[in-house]
Amino acid sequence: MNASLYAERRARVAAELAKDGPSVALIPTALERPRNRDSDFLFRHDSYFYYLTGFTEPHAWLAITSDGKSTLFCQPRDIEREIWDGYRLGPEAAPAALGVDEAFSVAELDSRVPRLLENRATVWYPFATHKGLESTVDGWLAAVRARVRFGALCPERQRDLCGVLDEMRLVKDIHEQDVMRRAAQISAAAHIRAMRLSAQRLRDGQDVREYHLDAELLHEFRRQGSQYPAYSSIVAAGANACVLHYRADVAPVRDGELVLIDAGCELDGYASDITRTFPANGTFTGPQRTLYELVLASQDAAVAATKPGARFTDPHEATVKVLAQGMLDVGLLDANKVGNAQDVIEKRAYFQFYMHRTGHWLGMDVHDCGSYVEPGEVGTASERKDPLSGETIVNRPSRILQPGMVLTIEPGLYVRPAEGVPEHFHNIGIRIEDDAIVNAGGCELISRGVPVKAGDIEELMRG
Repeated sequence: MNASLYAERRARVAAELAKDGPSVALIPTALERPRNRDSDFLFRHDSYFYYLTGFTEPHAWLAITSDGKSTLFCQPRDIEREIWDGYRLGPEAAPAALGVDEAFSVAELDSRVPRLLENRATVWYPFATHKGLESTVDGWLAAVRARVRFGALCPERQRDLCGVLDEMRLVKDIHEQDVMRRAAQISAAAHIRAMRLSAQRLRDGQDVREYHLDAELLHEFRRQGSQYPAYSSIVAAGANACVLHYRADVAPVRDGELVLIDAGCELDGYASDITRTFPANGTFTGPQRTLYELVLASQDAAVAATKPGARFTDPHEATVKVLAQGMLDVGLLDANKVGNAQDVIEKRAYFQFYMHRTGHWLGMDVHDCGSYVEPGEVGTASERKDPLSGETIVNRPSRILQPGMVLTIEPGLYVRPAEGVPEHFHNIGIRIEDDAIVNAGGCELISRGVPVKAGDIEELMRG
């Protein structure tokens, strides 16, 4: 690991803390979670903690003081437990390996943290991220107050560290971008593998189930070195594709239907997130292709709108503009009832078939941290009434995109049977999603290792 990379991040945090006077930040990693009587769920570190340490072991904490000192608390070496649970770095080796100033056993947390808090004006920690964290900090503060007769000063302020770290994590450095490119390449290969298996098994007259395709994804993720999926894979055949967060199950993949796969691996702490929709047998029907081309055109418009200086909402608005006109053109919406494309947008009539945003931040978490409001314009607000729900919504200026930000671009159409909806479009669900790094020239689509054009998908699946 590149210890200097994490040290530089800790130094940036310390500089932010110093603006608030003598301060200390406390960051725990994630807890282990029991799965059943004698087994835990696969452990995955806390993203904030990993961002500042590169350390993946459980039962660990990091403290950073405003004068730039970093202290790690981790599990001590224990030969007997390591036989069962795996090797531990241990506090003795941690400073050299991780670049922290000092390290202690996590068993010393309750005795040492109150001393770190003494004579500090502010204690920072990530709010609302770890159940019980606030109570733990309260206990340490109580221990500091017990020493006031000896001249100890107790922090009078508690501040949310998420804001500081979210801003740092929002713009990815070169190292992070490289890891995310590799994660996207692995995920693209997994999608290709699933596409080909679907067509091959149907050609051979074999049974194909959603879990067969899910297995191909998992195999390719691990075969190429990914640690785990970035999220539960969506493998939705036929009408199941109209369920946005459907998960791979036992449903058959039928000849003539579409399959929607939304899946991405996590590599070295960073997520990828790709969706492709393809014909199970390798050939689009006429109605399927019509809607697919419409979704792809809307994605092309969103990609063109993703560039430095644009607002985060610009890709979504570009998508909706194309989809609104397209829904009228293909007959999903009746102009005699809903009006023209601008009316469709203003009334949100498109919401029947397209009900989610066109993207989200991507990084260590698949829905990564970072404000969607431009920080310098938070105070600028206007209200509007939602035409569908009647709810009053506060609009604030959307985030201005800048190089190094990473987001997904994922328009879709989901056509459930309903009165007035052409029957040949019933139960067609389509989403196309790519991962984009904003750069000086616009954006780089790092997930295009898997085809996206209808003809290219058909050619791939014939192979």
